[in-house]
Amino acid sequence: MGYEVLARKWRPQVFADVVGQNHVTQTLHNAIKSDRLAHAYLFVGPRGTGKTTTARILAKALNCRNRQGAEPCNTCDSCKEILNGSSLDVIEIDGASNRGIDNIKELRDNVRYAPVRGPFKIYIIDEVHMLTREAFNAILKTLEEPPPHVKFFFATTEPQKVLTTILSRCQRFDLRRISVADITGQLLKIAEAEGIKISEDALLAIARGAEGGLRDAESALDQLVSFRGKKIEETDVLSVFGLISRAQLEGLTDAILDGNIPDIIAVIAEIDASGKDMQRVVLELLDQFRNLLIVLHAGNRAADFDLPETQIDTLKKQAAKSSDGRLLRIIELLIDADSRMRYALSKRTMLETALIRASRAATVVTIDELMKQVISLKGLSAAPAAVQETPVPYDVKKKSTDDLEQLKTAWADLIEHIAKGAPQAKHYLTDTVPLSVSETHITIGIDPEFAGERSNLENPRTLSFIQKTLSSFLKRPVSADFSVLAGKPKPLPTDAPVHGKQDKQKYYSNPSVRSVLEAFSGEITDVRE
Repeated sequence: MGYEVLARKWRPQVFADVVGQNHVTQTLHNAIKSDRLAHAYLFVGPRGTGKTTTARILAKALNCRNRQGAEPCNTCDSCKEILNGSSLDVIEIDGASNRGIDNIKELRDNVRYAPVRGPFKIYIIDEVHMLTREAFNAILKTLEEPPPHVKFFFATTEPQKVLTTILSRCQRFDLRRISVADITGQLLKIAEAEGIKISEDALLAIARGAEGGLRDAESALDQLVSFRGKKIEETDVLSVFGLISRAQLEGLTDAILDGNIPDIIAVIAEIDASGKDMQRVVLELLDQFRNLLIVLHAGNRAADFDLPETQIDTLKKQAAKSSDGRLLRIIELLIDADSRMRYALSKRTMLETALIRASRAATVVTIDELMKQVISLKGLSAAPAAVQETPVPYDVKKKSTDDLEQLKTAWADLIEHIAKGAPQAKHYLTDTVPLSVSETHITIGIDPEFAGERSNLENPRTLSFIQKTLSSFLKRPVSADFSVLAGKPKPLPTDAPVHGKQDKQKYYSNPSVRSVLEAFSGEITDVRE
């Protein structure tokens, strides 16, 4: 007998052998034991996850004469014929090459005949989404009301292409991508049985490249044995399948997070020299930064990751260097690079440029971080603050009118002081005047012409700084609010120049001002100094 590839040799023959699809196998197991069998099943999932294999096991179980519980015996004549592909009762059809209406008419004519050996005649149609609309319509009636001895098992990777009228007549099972842990576990089991020595990093590299498909992983292991014999290391996997090593991936991630551009360029040069696919590097980095983002927010639940413990520890250390805002920005840059690299003449240049930009995004302070630092430096709270300072006893002998006069006299200087912590407030406070002062409160009047600026003064951060300045001046905590005046405010008792409207004509004659007005078709509505 000729050589049998690992993917065929190790294909599951009972439900218990199916890897990573317990939610499907358990349901089918219970349906067989309780004799609650549907007439049509649809198995959906990515390639290499066990769709057709599960359908074959179910077919064997239904026609097995010596069934043990819900598992086929694999020793009776019916099981052996199905294993050999010679069973007259289990007919496998490739939907891609038998997709026309004539093929389905032939199937429809044959379902009337009774099974030869077992209790059921079973049709397994692989890649059923490839059937034409006419073929689907031809099978509809038969699928809805088949003879009692007929079962239909469909498998597809693209269920959205299957007519809804077909979907509604089937019990659907969605097979998941198989986890890295399950793939490495199965590969290790195969390696031990086949006498293959393979390192843990090599197993992880194969599982990473398989992208959730066990058949792909088994085929990769088969190819590696042909390449290196029965002793396989991570470097062998990387050289054959164009992957980058975990050390390179983690080193590149560290370089991006640290803003270390020379290291980024050096690693990319090393990857390029070894002939790796630059597009694949971007996808690996996307997955890495996605994991960092999840680790940053997962906390103790990071252990639920489909990753080895050592890798999770590394992710936690890297995530501690950054913030979610920076990581999100890096992910956006990598997604953009991935889409642009498909059409780039020099993928290496595109990748280097994207990673340098990502390194800058990793080290540049975000707006949220700046605001936190400003609030921290100024001793402000992000919420509209009632002043939190310890109250200073108020001198009841001192009249509030005295405080009001002091405020009016010092108002211009107070505005200048407020402008140091809240620069935008100076412009809005120019046409204001203190109206009244109580033990705990100050009312500030606004020129009715500029009443629209009141909302700017009531901005939480601006108002907080105004209150803090006034409290410091009066030596007691006070709050403040604003009231629109009935008319123009009276000039304040100070020798400081009064800020207000100036002669517009003087500015219209200024060449610089005139050029700006002409460029923007503007006009002067107010002049302030």
